[in-house]
Amino acid sequence: MAGLPFLPRSPRWLAKVGRIEEATLILAKIQAGGNVDDPHVVAEWEEITTVLAAERQARKGWRKFFYDGMWRRTLAGMSVQAWQQLSGANVMTYYIVYVFGMAGLTGNVNLVSSGVQYALFIIFTSAVFFFIDKTGRRPLLIYGALGMAVCHFVVGGILGSYGEDVPEGVDGNLNVIIRVTGAPSHTVIAFSYLLIIIYALTLAPVAWIYAAEVWSLETRAVGMSLAAVANWLFNFALGLFVPPAFGNISWKTFIIFGVLCVAAAVQAFFTYPETAQKSLEEIEILFSHEGPRPWKTRPGDSLLDRKISQVQNAKEQGESRHVDFPMEKA
Repeated sequence: MAGLPFLPRSPRWLAKVGRIEEATLILAKIQAGGNVDDPHVVAEWEEITTVLAAERQARKGWRKFFYDGMWRRTLAGMSVQAWQQLSGANVMTYYIVYVFGMAGLTGNVNLVSSGVQYALFIIFTSAVFFFIDKTGRRPLLIYGALGMAVCHFVVGGILGSYGEDVPEGVDGNLNVIIRVTGAPSHTVIAFSYLLIIIYALTLAPVAWIYAAEVWSLETRAVGMSLAAVANWLFNFALGLFVPPAFGNISWKTFIIFGVLCVAAAVQAFFTYPETAQKSLEEIEILFSHEGPRPWKTRPGDSLLDRKISQVQNAKEQGESRHVDFPMEKA
């Protein structure tokens, strides 16, 4: 927070509000040490101005979130947040005491084991920083959801196959009406830990990153609000659903979440283009009618890099490609 006053303003925002000279100078300082004629600066400026021109022609009000291809962004931003909740990860966080109660843990052992779950979540979420841009968003969302599905199916299968019915509730808790012991108990605990590790490495952080990257500069603030609404609506709903689900359908709850995780992976494969290492202008193309199929997109492969090469080649051939901005008046 202390460093925020010293950060430069966004060149895209400055260009949007008409502060062209300031925008180009800041862009040049960030990308080329102040050289406004650098190919990188010229190429990126051309992208910015092209997209801003298109945004000015966009519809006003709430309609802009659903017309002219924007519905794809709205769907991606809101659904990725919904799937984060529908993946069932909160079963293994909010209600992990219930799950470990099904695995035969009681008292302080249950509480300490639950604490380990939260410690794993913090540790592995921090580890994502080191590989998320190289790996990309799509693989983490798709394979993370599938990995969580496997864990749900294993936990549900073990409880359904080896569980002992406890109609009066384990330790009097009527929401926990099944219990396993021995090796099945150890399997439930192990896959509960594994599920939260997979979640911490994939859907937990990536859903927020992806939801922030899909919007244009003009729609980002309201778009992220819509995504957050989707997240917390499903969070609230699941908070009401899970305890009675444990009490009524028991182990089948995990099967439901496993199926939902598979559905999340399917949607991510068919509707989420890769946004890693892409500029805002490139993301505009990815979600347009003319954009590539989501499953054909990859991290990097930047259109901006190709434009930089084009500008460089043009300059080598004697063509004039530079940033035009108004000079200060005397």
